[in-house]
Amino acid sequence: MDLESNYDIAATAHFIHNHNFTRVALQFPDDLLKDSTRVVFALRKRLQSLRESDVAGNGGEKEIGLYVMADTTYGSCCVDEVGASHINADCVIHYGHTCFSPTTTLPAFFVFGKASICVADCAESISKYALTNSKPIMVLFGLEYAHSIQQIREALLEPSLSSRYDLKSEVHFADVPTSAIFPSKDINKLDGPQQLDSDCSNNASADGTSGTRCCIGGLTWKLPEGQSMEDYSLFWIGHDNSAFANIVLTFNACEIVRYDAPENQMMTDLSQQRRILKRRYYLVERAKDANIVGILVGTLGVAGYLHIINQMMELITGAGKKAYTLVMGKPNPAKLANFPECDIFIYVSCAQTALLDSKEYLSPVITPFEATIAFSRGSQWTGAYAMDFGDLINNTPLEVGKQEEARFSFLKGGYMEDLEYQENVEEETEELALVNATEKALQLRDKSNSLVKGEARSGAEFFANRSYQGLNMPDDNPSPEPYFIGRRGRAAGYEDENNNH
Repeated sequence: MDLESNYDIAATAHFIHNHNFTRVALQFPDDLLKDSTRVVFALRKRLQSLRESDVAGNGGEKEIGLYVMADTTYGSCCVDEVGASHINADCVIHYGHTCFSPTTTLPAFFVFGKASICVADCAESISKYALTNSKPIMVLFGLEYAHSIQQIREALLEPSLSSRYDLKSEVHFADVPTSAIFPSKDINKLDGPQQLDSDCSNNASADGTSGTRCCIGGLTWKLPEGQSMEDYSLFWIGHDNSAFANIVLTFNACEIVRYDAPENQMMTDLSQQRRILKRRYYLVERAKDANIVGILVGTLGVAGYLHIINQMMELITGAGKKAYTLVMGKPNPAKLANFPECDIFIYVSCAQTALLDSKEYLSPVITPFEATIAFSRGSQWTGAYAMDFGDLINNTPLEVGKQEEARFSFLKGGYMEDLEYQENVEEETEELALVNATEKALQLRDKSNSLVKGEARSGAEFFANRSYQGLNMPDDNPSPEPYFIGRRGRAAGYEDENNNH
C-alpha cells in the first residue's frame, strides 16, 4: 500500500487546512519514525496545493509548521499534549495504534494506518463461527483494520459464501464514527467518542429509536432495547495487544474469539487472558491491607486526569491511609523501587496502558477502578470491570470512609483495623490493654534494645524506622570514629600479604 493511502495524507491535509492550524505536531511511535520525513514531505506538498486552490484566502498565505515528535512522555497510544506544548502546537496528528482517549487542551486527528488482511479468509472465519453459535455476534476490531470492515461486510453477503454457510446467528459490526476529537469543556459530559470509553449508556438515536449505545477504544455500536452485551458473542479482528486485553476484561462475561490477521487463523483458547482477571482480584485484596499508597500519574493529557487524582486522594485518605502523588513519566521497576515505603501504587493512565505486569515490581500496581473497590466501604466485586477512569468520574462515587469494625484479611489470615482508627481510640478495656502489653513484650528487639520496625503509617515514619539514616553524624556520639590505615600496594599483591608469605 502506498504512503499517500496508508498515512491518509489527503484527509490529514484537509483537517489542518479547514481548521486553519498553523503549528501542527506530528506524533509518531518508534516503529513508524522511519517514515516521518516522507510523510512530512507529502503533507507539505498537499497543503501547498490546498493553499493555492483556496480562492477565498482563508489563511492561505500563512505558513504551516510541521513538527515531528518522538519519545513520548507517557504511552505512545495517548496524544502527547506535553510534548506538543513545547512548540505551542495548535493540534496533534497522531499516527499508529491509539487508545482514543479524550484530550485536555488540544484537538487531535488520528491516522490509524491500514494493516493488510485477507478479506475472504476473515469473512469465512466469521461465517464458520456464526454457524456454530446460537448468540448474535458482535465484530470488534483493531483500528488498523477499520479500512477493510466494509469489504468484510460485503464478502459476508456474497452468494458464494452465504450458500455454503446457513448462518444461525446475526452478525453485527462496530463502527468508527470519527477520526478526530476535540477537547471536552466538561469532563462530566463527554460526548461522541470521548464518552465512557469502556461502557454502555442508554440513549436515543437520530431516527428516534431507543437502545443502548456502547463504545470502547474508539469503536461504537448500538444494542437494541432490552439487550445487553452478555447476550452477544464477540469476534475480535486484530492482534493480542492492549486493546484486546481491554476488550477481554471489560466484557469478561461474553464468549470471545480472536482472528489473527497475519496468520489467517482464528484463536479460541483465551485462557491466558482470562487468568488476568483472577490476578487483578488478588491485587485488590493486597490493596486492602496497604497502609501507604502512591498515586502514580501516568498521563498529563487524557481529559479528567486531575479530577481522578483528586478523587483517588479523597478515597485513600477517607479509608484511613496515607497517599502520595508521584510523577515520573513511564514507570519501570527501578523507578518505583525508589519509593519502598509505598505498599501499593495506583496507576492513573489511559485504558490501554492501565494494566502493568507488576510481578517484577517491589509493590503491586493497580488501576483506579480496583482502588475504588479496595478502599470503598462495603464494596464487593461483582465481576464487572472498567478500564477507563472516565467511568469512575461519570458514575456516582461509592461511599468511602474508615471502617470502625475490624476487617478480615484473606492474605494475612486475621482481622485488621484501620491505622487511623486505632490511633483515635482513647479508652481501652482491660482485656485490650493486657493484649497490647503482651504484644509489646513479645516484639523483637535489636542489639540496642529498640523495637524492630513494624508497619509504618506514613512516609516519614517509614524513613525514621530505617536502619540506614544516611551520612549524618549521630547526636549521641558527636566525636568522629578513629581512623585505620588501609593496605598498601596493588591488588595483585599487597605489602602485608608479601610479609605474611
